[in-house]
Amino acid sequence: MTEPDKTPDVRLIRGNANEEEIAALIAVVTDAYEREAAAAVIDEPVVSAWDRTRRPLRTPVRRDIPWGRFSG
Repeated sequence: MTEPDKTPDVRLIRGNANEEEIAALIAVVTDAYEREAAAAVIDEPVVSAWDRTRRPLRTPVRRDIPWGRFSG
């Protein structure tokens, strides 16, 4: 299985940009992407020892299942 190409595809639709302008554009977009990716990290949830050792809540009583002498 091959790894997908990680080279970005940049196309200029209008104007005539020189190499310096294209390099500046790529630098700005790369910096913005890296900042966004760093800010998008989810913090690990903090679980206390109390939460790890407590029993889970019991499941609710099912009212749709008849029981006892009241089942009809």
